[in-house]
Amino acid sequence: MSTLLRPAVLARRHGGPEVLEFTDIEVPDPGPGELRIVQHAIGLNYADVYQRQGAHGPHGATQFPVVLGSQGAGVVESVGAGVQGFEVGQAVTYVHPGAYAAMRNVPASRTLLLPAGLTLETAAATLLRGMTAEYLLHRLYAVQHGDRVLVHAAAGGMGVILSAWSRALGAEVIGTVGSEAKREIALAHGCHHVIDYRRENFVERVREITHGAGVAVVYDAVGKDVFIPSLDCLQTRGMAINFGTASGDVEAFDLQRLHAKSLTVCRPTLRSFIATREELQHSASVFAAAVRKGAVKAEVDRRYALRDAQQAHRELESRMTTGAAILVP
Repeated sequence: MSTLLRPAVLARRHGGPEVLEFTDIEVPDPGPGELRIVQHAIGLNYADVYQRQGAHGPHGATQFPVVLGSQGAGVVESVGAGVQGFEVGQAVTYVHPGAYAAMRNVPASRTLLLPAGLTLETAAATLLRGMTAEYLLHRLYAVQHGDRVLVHAAAGGMGVILSAWSRALGAEVIGTVGSEAKREIALAHGCHHVIDYRRENFVERVREITHGAGVAVVYDAVGKDVFIPSLDCLQTRGMAINFGTASGDVEAFDLQRLHAKSLTVCRPTLRSFIATREELQHSASVFAAAVRKGAVKAEVDRRYALRDAQQAHRELESRMTTGAAILVP
């Protein structure tokens, strides 16, 4: 084995999509505990935009140059010393920084054999979102039959998974979207009610739909534009979960807003819920089982060549896209 030169997308500074550079990088032999993977598909997530922009989040200070991305799927090309449970030629998927590359090394501890029910493309596109949905729906707030839930950005990559899975768990699902076309997508992926927030006041509509009772939980990947008003959509002892900030960070607010109905708010990150290998395997297996049962669809809605990462980021940031996307080396 030897060091190989393979295509990748990296950034040498924070900024807009123009900082993404398609180039070749050296991929060394896998070190102890690592796998060298030939990638077939790379996940595209809004978290990649935050990383490129330098937005604050759970990630540490960026060391440039940096290869963006955090999930992918491919085939094991070589195995480092001490690795057990993996062999050359196996199909695998992973969650680990540095994904925008045709070939890369990944710790075996953060790599999974391709779960039954997922393909290399659908694993790359949906595993990170699926595991996020798993902890949001089953661990942070355990959705029960009969609950009412509000899902913002219900036609997006996360929204369609949350909506479909919530419905499969027996919840009444209310989704918000930004266009009539997205309304149809949300309805097709589990929402019982869909609110076009550009045309309707979503707080008033939620009150109408729930006959004033409110929802048990709000799942918010939008952030600044919707989080504070969402508190008025909650029932007594309800929970508002902000797990993404597509419109900007949620700013400081008066905690007394929570007092009257004993509300709970949370700003979680997936990293905390898959910190151990056991948690990673459990979360992925629960999501894959939901796919096999038909509760959730693992789909790829858009494909971009790896060299077109700039275009992919522009379209992702436009908030005009729906579903899940991948980069193809």
